[in-house]
Amino acid sequence: MLRERIEHHNYRYYVLDDPEVSDAEYDALLRELQTLESAYPELITPDSPTQRVGAKPAGGFGEVRHRVPMLSLENCFDETELRAFDRRVRERLGLGGEIEYMAEPKLDGLAVSLRYLSGRLVQAATRGDGVIGEDITLNARTIASIPLRLRGEAPAVLEVRGEVYMPRSGFEKMNAAARARGEKVFVNPRNAAAGSLRQLDPQITAARPLAFYAYGLGETEGLSIARRHAAVLEALRGFGLPVSDEIRRVKGVEGCLDYYRAIGRRRAELAFDIDGVVYKVDDLDWQQRLGFVARAPRFAIAHKFPAEEAQTRVLGVEFQVGRTGALTPVARLEPVFVGGVTVSNATLHNMDEVARKDVRVGDTVIVRRAGDVIPEIARVLPEMRPADAALIALPAACPVCGSEVVRVEGEAVARCSGGLFCEAQRKGSLIHFASRRAMDIEGLGDKSVSQLVDHGLLTDVASIYALHDKRDQLVALERMGEKSVDNLLDAIETSKQRPLARLIFALGIPGVGEETARELAAHFSELTALVRAQVTDFIERRGVPGIGPKTAQGIVDFFLAHPALEHGGGDLAGFLRSLAIPKVKGRVLDGLVEAFASFDAIKAAGVADLVNDERANVSGVGRITAENIVTFFAQDHNREVIERLEQAGVSPAAAPAEPARASMLAGRTYVLTGTLSGFTRDEAKAALEARGARVSGSVSAKTTAVIAGADAGSKLSKAEKLGIPVLDEAGLRALLEGEETT
Repeated sequence: MLRERIEHHNYRYYVLDDPEVSDAEYDALLRELQTLESAYPELITPDSPTQRVGAKPAGGFGEVRHRVPMLSLENCFDETELRAFDRRVRERLGLGGEIEYMAEPKLDGLAVSLRYLSGRLVQAATRGDGVIGEDITLNARTIASIPLRLRGEAPAVLEVRGEVYMPRSGFEKMNAAARARGEKVFVNPRNAAAGSLRQLDPQITAARPLAFYAYGLGETEGLSIARRHAAVLEALRGFGLPVSDEIRRVKGVEGCLDYYRAIGRRRAELAFDIDGVVYKVDDLDWQQRLGFVARAPRFAIAHKFPAEEAQTRVLGVEFQVGRTGALTPVARLEPVFVGGVTVSNATLHNMDEVARKDVRVGDTVIVRRAGDVIPEIARVLPEMRPADAALIALPAACPVCGSEVVRVEGEAVARCSGGLFCEAQRKGSLIHFASRRAMDIEGLGDKSVSQLVDHGLLTDVASIYALHDKRDQLVALERMGEKSVDNLLDAIETSKQRPLARLIFALGIPGVGEETARELAAHFSELTALVRAQVTDFIERRGVPGIGPKTAQGIVDFFLAHPALEHGGGDLAGFLRSLAIPKVKGRVLDGLVEAFASFDAIKAAGVADLVNDERANVSGVGRITAENIVTFFAQDHNREVIERLEQAGVSPAAAPAEPARASMLAGRTYVLTGTLSGFTRDEAKAALEARGARVSGSVSAKTTAVIAGADAGSKLSKAEKLGIPVLDEAGLRALLEGEETT
């Protein structure tokens, strides 16, 4: 059959790289098929080689939900990190010997998923966020190396994971043709591949020299193969899907490193761009046992090549203010070409990094593209530093709004304290304020906030409550009809009655999340009291400065061993000094005398009375968060906005706890992980907190129990390692109904 002959030649060319006929002979066969189908259109089938292109341009890309998530990979950048990965694999599997891995080049392209039903290509999608991608079926059909129909006896469902890329030769020819036409050229093959695959017109994609390599599976049904990743690749090749010839089975870390070095030496000679190597445990049963953590598998890792670097000079430093108020120093550089792009700016991250790298204005530096994407200064060349190189100083005032810049001890990030006023934070603070978990103002999302800010109708969160006087201006805006505006104004009015905890969370105070906001609302009862609070209202100092647990225990043990000691009066400090208690001298001795009224009080003190620490009067509020809160409310701009909120009627009281249930689980801490069938995560959290429990985002020795649903990840593993009880959904229901589960 003519179609089968053409597909056979496609397989020989794209999969085996061993064509049996010349290009001219292949073209003649394709023209013969086109002539036949033109004469007998009823013979045309969707998987015919002539039907790769022909659809009209799409109006946009639809969403595709991946039945099996398309996970990303964890990265390692050196031999130490690779050995740590291998050690974790062996420990989790309980193996002492070497692991067999499949090593493959990490193509620098775009990850896609191809779905075949009974051997026919029915859908192609990008990775997206790993759960939802974009439907690119029409464009994928134009790529000659992607078979429209699989060879042989295909399974009922076969979802193939792989990479769409642009070979270097095709990239160079395409750019050369673009230059000849006076058009813009692509910077690198990856950008070219990604841009080509996301064209709304498949005719444009068809004209681009794209190719595809398969490297794994998603959902399958009816596929029977040996339980090895190598067998998966052989099966894919047998179905007519191209698989890289560079893939090798290697043994242990040394085998991985040998492969990495060998392909690294040949990197420039390969037909395609790569940015590293991927190692996967070959045994599929072991892969299943190792499982996943967060959004990455435990059985695979990407070993990245060092980022490309270039030398340039720092011309100056500016501070950018992010939507959360964080100030980021950004170096302005003499433009330099690195990693395929011209770089003129590079992030310095924070002032700790500036100090660690000792970057100064005027320095000659090495710039690299971190992860081949984000430009950063890798290191300074101090031997080339000019005499007038200037130190970089953190500004005292926000470069956008003039509010005080604060940097809490223990934090690397410096922030503008004008959170409710600063223009740089304006859209972010408004969107957060109106979000569902904050003031829950329906109709005030990202797009509408941007539109209202751009038209000067919103300047800060208090201005939301002045919108009722601007109804006519709102109605005149695009996508804001009368009904939408009335619904928005109703939602704004309703939001005035939200609980105090919601308002505190909505203000966007650094370090104050939902749980802390609830604790603050319960403790202070009204916003005015919180605004006036000082650090000492949140933190109570205990013990004696300079005394840690070991010294405290030594003091207690000393007096237990000498119960008959008595102080006859006079100089207490001199008497204590004469006793020669271990480590009790200088500041510690003076602190004991100051903290305790008498010698008898010192003798009676326990370890908890002596150890110098801080007690939080509000659960979840340590010194850093307390200082953030006090600094936030100390800013005149922020207090002015809060006064305007109160004048608009936004001043709710703390919601009283439900007396019948509020203390059922008081003092207990739970962690939620995985997917629950009868609850959303928010519903489960709210139900536990309503009964007095604390719900934490991380597992520790203080965790009462972990509540694990389907697909639980690292939190469940940590709980098992620490011996912390684990409840399933039935256990959660029993807990909420008052039955003692744990």
